[in-house]
Amino acid sequence: MEEKLSQVGRKLKPSPIQELSHLAQRCGAINLAEGFPDFPAPFPVKNAAISAIDANLNQSSHVQGVCDLLARKMKESYGLDTDPLTDYVISCGQTEAFAATVFAIIDRGDEVLLFDPAYEAYETSINLAGGVPVYVPLDPPNWSLNMDKFMRSFTTRTKAVVLNSPHNPTGKVFTEEEFEVIAGACCKMNCFAITDEVYEYITYDDQKHICLASLPGMQERTIVTPSLSKNFQCHR
Repeated sequence: MEEKLSQVGRKLKPSPIQELSHLAQRCGAINLAEGFPDFPAPFPVKNAAISAIDANLNQSSHVQGVCDLLARKMKESYGLDTDPLTDYVISCGQTEAFAATVFAIIDRGDEVLLFDPAYEAYETSINLAGGVPVYVPLDPPNWSLNMDKFMRSFTTRTKAVVLNSPHNPTGKVFTEEEFEVIAGACCKMNCFAITDEVYEYITYDDQKHICLASLPGMQERTIVTPSLSKNFQCHR
């Protein structure tokens, strides 16, 4: 039945990250491709799960309490006033949140700017939505944003810019100046920004994470996609 698949579906390739993980398993090698925890779950988490099972809490749950907490967190961390009733969606991981965002805002032929190198799932979601990934190379060795390359990448079809900071796979934390350039371009070109902030609490050398939505003119055009699992792991 492969011939019945969509044209885009037939062009999709297996994830290189998963291929490396399978190769590591076959060779007995240390797996640096995926973030598999090498430690047991904390007892409070285990006990909470056991208690939920024993109490038959096995139905689809309401997430309103979680959204209230997230709204308070965004206010405390970034000074953003958000509505827990309308501004939050709980998903199964950041990749699902990113895909849902792309499917919600990208029409066929829309262009999405990605900073290269980029996390592989971005391109797949954009292709499935009928969009066009446009790569903006970061300059090694510090993976700096070349302002001229970035601005020349915009066209009348640009619908969104994807910003991943701290960055996967380089570990780069975008500078305040780079954030201001990205925010200014999004406002000037009237496009969306999608931020991948799964590593927002994993920074070093006194570098501070910035939420793009906190910059002037950006809250109404930015979709923020963080991750509970990464945040929880770094705080354990």
